[in-house]
Amino acid sequence: MNRRLRTLAAPAALMAAALTLSTPQIVVAQSRGAAAESRAAVTTPREIAFAAAPATQSGVLILPLAAAGDLPTRAASLGASDREAIERALASASFSYGARQTLSLRGIGGWDRILVTGIGAGAEGADVQWSGAVAGRAVMSDTGPVTVLAQGLPAEAAASLATGLGIGHYRSDLYSSRREATTPGGVTIVTDSADAARAAYAARGAALVDAMTWVRDISNEPANVVYPETFVARARAAFQGVRGVTIEVLDVPAMERLGMGALLGVGQGSERPPRLLVVRYRGAGAPEGGPIALVGKGITFDTGGISIKPSANMGNMKMDMSGAAAVTGAVLALARSGAPVDVVAVAALAENMPDGNAIRPGDVLTAMNGKTIEVISTDAEGRLVLADALVWTERNLNPSVIVDVATLTGAVGGALGNDYAGLFSRHDALADQLDTAGRATGERLWRLPLASNYGGFVSSSIADLQNTGSGGAGAGTGAHFIGEFVSRDIPWAHLDIANMAYGSANDWKPAGSAGFSVRLLEEFVRAYQPVPRGPQNGGG
Repeated sequence: MNRRLRTLAAPAALMAAALTLSTPQIVVAQSRGAAAESRAAVTTPREIAFAAAPATQSGVLILPLAAAGDLPTRAASLGASDREAIERALASASFSYGARQTLSLRGIGGWDRILVTGIGAGAEGADVQWSGAVAGRAVMSDTGPVTVLAQGLPAEAAASLATGLGIGHYRSDLYSSRREATTPGGVTIVTDSADAARAAYAARGAALVDAMTWVRDISNEPANVVYPETFVARARAAFQGVRGVTIEVLDVPAMERLGMGALLGVGQGSERPPRLLVVRYRGAGAPEGGPIALVGKGITFDTGGISIKPSANMGNMKMDMSGAAAVTGAVLALARSGAPVDVVAVAALAENMPDGNAIRPGDVLTAMNGKTIEVISTDAEGRLVLADALVWTERNLNPSVIVDVATLTGAVGGALGNDYAGLFSRHDALADQLDTAGRATGERLWRLPLASNYGGFVSSSIADLQNTGSGGAGAGTGAHFIGEFVSRDIPWAHLDIANMAYGSANDWKPAGSAGFSVRLLEEFVRAYQPVPRGPQNGGG
């Protein structure tokens, strides 16, 4: 292809044809370093079963409690002496029963250990699932069977515990030579409503666990393994055989014909060409009115380009495709569970590298909608790939609503720390639904303003816009720039997840990807209520 910077022709009505779900061979670009020959052996997930009584009195016992008074009901299958020993230990430790609190006990009965985990006073879905994830991570080193005493909990709560355990069982040491293939013992969830809990888990939880694993795997993989072409290949493999799914991929010639100069500009410094991946799922009983569009930033590695980043921690920039991974994973969870929704994931995939063909500060790019963009910093590349992806989405999918997800700015972390992702929207009703989904899943959002004066910070003397602000709020001006590529009447929201997507190990996840926003988006799509078109408050 001709990689030289140029103003691309006006968008044509051409686009790449939908491709089949067959998985192509993954080929690594050897000239930039060969990929690892194969991933290390992956621990087999624990099999989940639901039963009315414990299958064994050995291995690990997990005891989820919301209050001290829960113990007699929850531990009814244990002997009186075991219950008394647990009661004494809880009192001695001043256990508070808060969500995610744990207490590990050994030497009681025939169990290798008993793990008491708090699930919060309300024992609601988000707290229960988080507590399950904490418990799942806590028993990673225990290879024997796991029994969870959930008597007295509603079926949905028992299913949430199982979902959390599956999420917490994830390991990120994909290539460690110390990681041996293991087949751990299964998990038995003991509940009064085994059939209902099993059905609830099968209907939703199991697919969420699989989707979270896929998203975290692909986000943790090194950039010599996952780049635009291999991201596409892995998505094909994940959706193989899933009903109601179509996959479409735009390659470089297709994007050139459509005038997608912003996305192509970001990718032109890499030997690994960019792609636009479109995964649409329409389930039986889905409402009419156009799909819910989830658009993700997919920078598979971000050096910063010519505006190169410092070398410290640059290796973490393999996670700059977390937005694309999350939207694809959310659709994967919905599709595998057969949800009655119409949803599409659009992943804008590119690698931002600083070779002789790379865009430079001062260059001008032309996006698919004809808007011209002065490049101030090549490290503000995420908003460039999203610009073309959003224009393509609006023109070709007639979406009822658009939500874009991106690891966009460091500034959002300065504003919100590690507690909330940033939410920007011109539509109050949409922002409210996203906030509700965040509360329901524990993946919290905080709405930040789209102030009217932000446009002045991204104005250019030579082009329509510049790609980074000359002042003002960093996260807000980035959101404003992205919003310039979505029509004002279409309900749209931008999620800046740069502070939440990736990080060190904690009580529920190992180091690396958190898979943030997969569960939030899955909940949002399931519960979505149509938002009227037209401008609203605007978050100002």
